[in-house]
Amino acid sequence: MSFPWDDLRVFLEIARTGSLNGAARALGVNHSTVFRRINAFEDKLGVRLFERLPTGYALTVAGEEMQASASRVEREIDRLDRRITGQDLRLEGTLVVTTTDTIIENFLTPHLYKFRKMYPGIVLELVIDNQNVNLSKRQADVAVRPTRNPPETLVGRKVGEVAIAPYAAPKYMKGRETDFKALDWLTVDESLSHLAAAKWFRESYPDANVVVRANSLFGLLHTCEAGMGAALLACFMADNRKTLKRIGDPIPGAGSTLWLLTHEDLRHTGRVRAFMDFMAESLSSEIDLIEGRAG
Repeated sequence: MSFPWDDLRVFLEIARTGSLNGAARALGVNHSTVFRRINAFEDKLGVRLFERLPTGYALTVAGEEMQASASRVEREIDRLDRRITGQDLRLEGTLVVTTTDTIIENFLTPHLYKFRKMYPGIVLELVIDNQNVNLSKRQADVAVRPTRNPPETLVGRKVGEVAIAPYAAPKYMKGRETDFKALDWLTVDESLSHLAAAKWFRESYPDANVVVRANSLFGLLHTCEAGMGAALLACFMADNRKTLKRIGDPIPGAGSTLWLLTHEDLRHTGRVRAFMDFMAESLSSEIDLIEGRAG
């Protein structure tokens, strides 16, 4: 019996997400396509791979065995894809770049424009995602993102240290002392609790009066501008805004490191190397903003 790779991909994404909708989002197709494909795959195999439960799709014993084997196949296909792409020296084709909403909003876009002017044969495909995109699975070719611990399978260049400082709107601070324990605070919710700034804040001010929690750094920025309280923000987000002022120095240990990253198998690909070289030089002009010296 043959196992077409497209069928295995559908199976693996349902197994990972536990739902047809989750698999559809991961594969970039609609719900009905995933439903039709997994049913046809099970009919061809003559075995049920999933139990259809009210809470989602759960692997059967046969499904668990299939997942182990299909995952090995996936790793080999991903590895082959990277190695073949890594031999491509052309300065043309599509380059998938992932970054965060804060970076694309605050300083990356002009550099992308200059890159496209220099390399008109390279088409940029942007994946704006605050969660880490998997470069091993070729969900992106290059990442421009802050991280304190890049995965061992990735290689890249350090752009600079991302400075974090406390900010507040002048109208909020009017008549108030800069006593952090007495201020109202705006902070991230559980989805961003892994950030170094969030960890520092929890450990340093466990009894702080938190009045807003947000799952977006832009949510903190805008509520801070509105005068709802103080917030820890990246200096590159806040220093150029007249609606905010620093109420303290950048905090050691609360920041991160901005990296240009790619998978080790892709480092010699022509368009990847061109992007990494160009951005390493171009982004050096933003170092004062990134490291908190522009304010």
